[in-house]
Amino acid sequence: MGVTACRRPLPAWRLPSARAMSSMDRMDRRALIRLAAAGATCLWLPRSAWSQPRFASNPFTLGVASGSPTHDSVVLWTRLNVAGLGREPVTVRWEVAHDDQFQQMVHSGQATARHELAHSVHAEVAGLDADRWYFYRFMAGEAISAVGRTRTFPEPHAHVARLRLAYASCQRWEHGYFSAYRHMREENLDAVMFLGDYIYEYPNAGRAVRTPTGGWVLTLDDYRQRYALHKSDADLQAMHAACPWLVTWDDHEVQNDYAGLQAGDSGTEVPNFAARRAAAYQAFYEHMPIRASVLTKAFAGLATGAEMRIYGRVAYGQLTSLYLLDDRQYRDAQACTPVGKSGAATLNPAQCAAWDDPRRTLLGAQQEHWLEQEFSRSGHSKTSQRAVWNVVGQQSVVGQRDFKTGPGQTLWNDGWDGYAPARQRLTDALQKHAVANPVFLGGDVHENWVGHVKADYADVASPPDRDVRQRQDGRASG
Repeated sequence: MGVTACRRPLPAWRLPSARAMSSMDRMDRRALIRLAAAGATCLWLPRSAWSQPRFASNPFTLGVASGSPTHDSVVLWTRLNVAGLGREPVTVRWEVAHDDQFQQMVHSGQATARHELAHSVHAEVAGLDADRWYFYRFMAGEAISAVGRTRTFPEPHAHVARLRLAYASCQRWEHGYFSAYRHMREENLDAVMFLGDYIYEYPNAGRAVRTPTGGWVLTLDDYRQRYALHKSDADLQAMHAACPWLVTWDDHEVQNDYAGLQAGDSGTEVPNFAARRAAAYQAFYEHMPIRASVLTKAFAGLATGAEMRIYGRVAYGQLTSLYLLDDRQYRDAQACTPVGKSGAATLNPAQCAAWDDPRRTLLGAQQEHWLEQEFSRSGHSKTSQRAVWNVVGQQSVVGQRDFKTGPGQTLWNDGWDGYAPARQRLTDALQKHAVANPVFLGGDVHENWVGHVKADYADVASPPDRDVRQRQDGRASG
């Protein structure tokens, strides 16, 4: 999408030329980021590229969302979802104001909803005041979206009294209505962390409360339809419109228990899993309020399965450092899964030679290195970036979970237990850099747990590792 913006007054809605738009696919990542950053500038460009169709019905049925907040910017998202859009780009206008009646305008601009990205819009609005709430909306033709509410975070060095944060995961359509979001809205939150499994690729479930449309999710169109189904839920839409979200993924955004470029164990096998994963990643980008900078090889990289760099950290003043991790894209395959089976299994680690292999990783070497660097900056006592709390949003159970009573062990090889040396490197980094008040939030297991992460699980008397806390699973359905 192309983005232009300007502070009021805005003399006319304008859009890059058709030639400029067609060249976007060839832009490198740096150029794409520069284009996204144009949300803070005034770019008066030719009127000729406008495309303003008349809609027979509301094109904003998937709602609005905001995300990826910083102290001075936020991403605004929507997707046009109406029959008859065709392949032509559509100009979508957006407005940001201090009030929900849009009398006190702050920013306005336009983006191009392109067929190649399912007519989704990611408007990166910069130049906002820190620690402030805003209202936003979209317009296409004569249609106007619902009004969303978003906010910027406090400046990284600001002293902040509190953060109201919720987390969620595992939105399986069949298992229940998303009524938990109704309760979240009543909490007047500052932000939501979503920790993966926004959709499920399954066709149904036993004793389903409601049945998803479509069968197994395998193709780009399948993934788009499944996201659209989930985003049709009124409670989910309302929560997206209530505050900004920080999002990561887990396995079901692609396939149950997949690991890196190794297929998981659900559904019809496809001849090219890498192509399926690329389609799934593209659909994730199309439907999440995330920045264009996650596309490491611009738009062309989506089709070729290039990395989508979604892990990161953002400060909420000096109160909290919020981390989001990605434990699917870079992980090694699960250790010692029985022959003939893909994905996860529970097993006795004493009978698995690869279990303690220090070369195995859940996050990948580059992400591990990045995370230790961030811990170093946040934990150093003399730096202004030191946070009072360090909240790590990730996908799985961090603490050890033994499924066997009595002597011996039965552990699950898909979570951190199956990557014990990698977990040790993680907890060692927390200790090395004296990271203050680390808290791990996780999803995946469809159960609720609260506990401590220990320094050494081989020692039953081992104390908690610097009092590391873990809360597990904030399911949205149920």
